[in-house]
Amino acid sequence: MSTVALLLAAGRGERLGRDMPKALVPVAGRPLLWVAVQSLLAVSSIDRIVPVVTLREMDRFREVLAEFDAGARLAEPVAGGAERQDSVRAGLEALPEGTELVAVHDAARPLVRARLVERVIELAKSDGAAILAVPSGDTIKRVEDGWIVETPCRETCWLAQTPQVFRAELLREALAKAAADDFRGSDDAQLVERLGVPVRIVEGERDNFKLTHPEDLERAERWLQKEGR
Repeated sequence: MSTVALLLAAGRGERLGRDMPKALVPVAGRPLLWVAVQSLLAVSSIDRIVPVVTLREMDRFREVLAEFDAGARLAEPVAGGAERQDSVRAGLEALPEGTELVAVHDAARPLVRARLVERVIELAKSDGAAILAVPSGDTIKRVEDGWIVETPCRETCWLAQTPQVFRAELLREALAKAAADDFRGSDDAQLVERLGVPVRIVEGERDNFKLTHPEDLERAERWLQKEGR
């Protein structure tokens, strides 16, 4: 089953304290995008990687990607949109014919382990939709106007990660419905859920964290040094 990874790298890096695209922020001497591509190339189930990047910095992204000798497995980058759903849609339009599974991954999670990606792809092949997530170790509060309105059972609360993997036609249908309803979701699984389609969970690892704040860069550098990367 042909599987393509959409590597979303069009976000900005302001919260990381950098006035540049987040995916170009250096971590352990390499742009974050470089580390993310390296991680995905280690996944044998991924046939092709399509980076979705900021149009304004397209030339710089091409320079980073040119460092890889990955042949057809690493596609030319495509320009993303203003929001996540726009970038996913742009990536879908660039899929090669015959793509059956799409793995949507945030470049801001560059440390994902290949064996976890293989597992979530395996479940998506059988069940149509699967994502990485980790159990919440904290008590979650649902809040409105500064007041707690609900405390969900902690044992049922998980923190979503990426990759999130779907049958290509299912993801297209989910995006089309979201556009028709003028709905903006916080992740791709939420869009698929709105179709009434169940999404499987694969337990991930906390090392697959999203680089958001300056201290996350230091944590990522320590991890890369420990792993010899």
